[in-house]
Amino acid sequence: MRITVVALLVSVVLAAVKIVAGIVGASYALIADGIESLLDIFGSLVVLGGLRLSAVPPSARFPYGVGKAEPLGALVVATILLMAAVGIAVQAVHEILTPHAAPAAFTLVVLVAVILTKELLFRTLFARAEIVGSRAMETDAWHHRSDALTSGAAFVGISVALVMGEGYEAADDWAALVACVVIAYNGARLFRGALVDILDVTAPEPVVHQVRALAEAVPGVAGIDMCRVRRSGLVYFVDIHVEVDGAMSVRAGHALAHTVKDALLRSQLPILDALVHIEPVSRPGRSIP
Repeated sequence: MRITVVALLVSVVLAAVKIVAGIVGASYALIADGIESLLDIFGSLVVLGGLRLSAVPPSARFPYGVGKAEPLGALVVATILLMAAVGIAVQAVHEILTPHAAPAAFTLVVLVAVILTKELLFRTLFARAEIVGSRAMETDAWHHRSDALTSGAAFVGISVALVMGEGYEAADDWAALVACVVIAYNGARLFRGALVDILDVTAPEPVVHQVRALAEAVPGVAGIDMCRVRRSGLVYFVDIHVEVDGAMSVRAGHALAHTVKDALLRSQLPILDALVHIEPVSRPGRSIP
């Protein structure tokens, strides 16, 4: 959350600088880039709220927690990216069709600083997102990468307009239009990723294999009949059927189920809860550890 707050503050400064520089320097690509940064600010606020909510422990009203607030925030940010792509594209076409002067040269300096800053934000947020497993933070990171790409496109467009001279004044507007394609692609990809999390897609295969291995390592477990792992925000929920000796007493089976659950909850995987179902060995010849 601290990293997200820092990214938010940086986006505020960059948005103001780009919009002012775009207006003074007569560059629509830079103005559009500033507008995209304003959306970064809103996106970071959504991500911050999603992270705070997903960290709230389960309660009587929300027994499974509110972890889905995190991918829901990612879905909102991805939607913002798609809307930004459409809005900037429409305005870019308008600017292309409207004669105007070439942008000022100083806008290139602003763009270089923006590109370096946004790329640094992307790398920092993306690395942290991988560590904590946050879909919303990953989406926010790609939002900053998209901003860097739009700035890069604006840099190329403005450079062409300044170097080529008369007749190429709209080059930065074409650059803004090309950048919209990149923004839309990232938005669609991130939208799909957040959506599957909300729809309880199964956890990655390595995670499922690790859950099975942890359960099978518990003494008394003969095998795993079924194992389902779903993601909810930053945590996982496990539904697992373990096979045991059919002659085991109910009390012993109950104790073994708790042992399996404790082993899963104590693991390095972010498992919030596990439902362990006991079944008699269904395959002849299986030995009981």
